[in-house]
Formats: sequence, C-alpha cells, structure tokens
Amino acid sequence: MDDNAIQCAEPDERRAVPGPDAAEESGIAVTFRPLAPGMRRLLFTASVLVLLAGIQLFVFTGQTSHFFAFTIANPLAAAFLGAAYWAAVPIEALAGRQALWANARIAVPAVLVFTVLTLAVTLTHLGQLHLGSQHPAGTQIVTVAWIAIYVLVPALMLILLVVQARTPGTDPPRTAGLPAWLYAVLAAQAIVLLGLGIALFAAPAQAASLWPWRLTPMMAQATGAWLIALGVAAAHALAERDARRLRPAAAGSILLAAALAVALARYPHQFAWRSASGIAYLIFLATMLLTGAVGLARGLPRSGR
Repeated sequence: MDDNAIQCAEPDERRAVPGPDAAEESGIAVTFRPLAPGMRRLLFTASVLVLLAGIQLFVFTGQTSHFFAFTIANPLAAAFLGAAYWAAVPIEALAGRQALWANARIAVPAVLVFTVLTLAVTLTHLGQLHLGSQHPAGTQIVTVAWIAIYVLVPALMLILLVVQARTPGTDPPRTAGLPAWLYAVLAAQAIVLLGLGIALFAAPAQAASLWPWRLTPMMAQATGAWLIALGVAAAHALAERDARRLRPAAAGSILLAAALAVALARYPHQFAWRSASGIAYLIFLATMLLTGAVGLARGLPRSGR
C-alpha cells in the first residue's frame, strides 16, 4: 500500500485498509487511489482564483467597470456571482486537502463544466469585455487574465483527469450513507438546477423572466453556467452516495446559502420578493443550507468509532 496515502488519510480511512491477514486470505493487496499531485495543485490554485473573483464581485460589487472583466449593472447579479465564486473556495480547497481521489472528485466535474461554459459565455460576448484602449491598463490586465484562466483551467483539468484515471488504486468502501429523504432533495435540486440553468444558458432572453431579478443576456448565461455546475454537483452527490465523499460540496452549499442571504440583505430592492420565482428562490436557498449542513455533519469523522 502507498505509505503516503495511509499517512494522509484520516483515522476512518486507515481503519478501512484491510490488514495483512485479509490480504493473505484473499491473495489481493488493496490500494486506495490517491489524489494525484497535479490535480491537488490545480484544485488549490483554482481555490485562490475563485477567492479573488469573489472579492471582485462580492466586495467591489458596484465597481465591476474597474475591477472585473466586464461591467455588471445590477449589483445583486454581481453579488450572486461573487457568492458563487466564494462558495467554490471550500469546495476546491477541501477537495485539494483530501488524501484519496474518491473524497476529492466531487469538485472536479462541476468545476470542469463551469469553466467550459463560462469560456463559451466569454467568447460569445467578447465585445462586452474590458478590452481596448478605452479601458484603464489595470482593467485590461484583469480581463486578459480572465480569458487566460478560462482557457487554461479546463484544458489542464482534462489532462490531469487522464493522469488521475491512470493512477493505480481503487475506491475505499462507502461508510457514511445519507438518509433517503436527502437523496430525494438532492435529486430535486439536480433537476431544478440543470433545467433552469440550461434554459438560461441556451435561451437567455426568453428564460431571464424566470429569475427573481433582472438579467441581461450575458448575465443570464453566466448565471446559467453556475446553475448547471451546481446541478452537476448535486447529481454527482447522488452517484457517490457517501457523506464522507461529499464534505467539500457540503461546505460549499452552506457558504453559498449564507452568502446569497447576505447579498439579498444588501440589495433587497433588486429582488422580486412576492413573485413565484422569488419565493421558489428562497425555498431553494433553505434546501441548500439543509442538505449542506446534514451532509457535512454526517461526513465528519466520528471519534471512538
């Protein structure tokens, strides 16, 4: 067995490793697949990048014309994106800290889907980006960096996924199942997020009316990219069926719900509180907080077990 994988693993993971007697009886040495070093570095790097993007959008919400790659007129729309970026910080950072691939991979498909879709939005609306001499040099640098990041990150992630797939080992057994009702909520989240996200991304002008605040076509597609990525994460959680593998995503769900609540408190007049979409949005935030809290609590290591 890989000594590094055993040393980095948590106590429960160490106990899951078959002992020498079991290996002799079965004749098979079991090795759990570790998280590849390159993937670990990419996840940590991505966590820093989304932290910075969150600062640009959630802190300097009204100054996107200077500090972001494109101008977002509606501050609630900018704060929503900033909250989503900040929610990605624990997802990627906690995934990068895992010793085993099984406990880290919840972050990867969602990040890959989001970066590819955001690159498509960027290229589709290239004319709205802060490029050209009419913009300050610093703003142009931020914009060029934005484009470079969304070209390089998905390309690197695809390469590292191949490397990760070739890393020898298997998954540890599932030891922390989730209650049946939580699977049902996750399934509903996946359906709603993917359905609404695809609608906003594919038909932004028509689907924008389904959202509880005003969206331009570009912002509708950018929002749709996030919803699709979150829907992929919810569907992935259903496939994993183990709370210990979902801890990064659970922490992200809690932070996302909290940050979006703060965004609503900052810009209440931008939100359609009495609309059907507004009520559905608030209910959805509550379900994300609930699933994140339950998933995180059930996935934490149990002392004395």
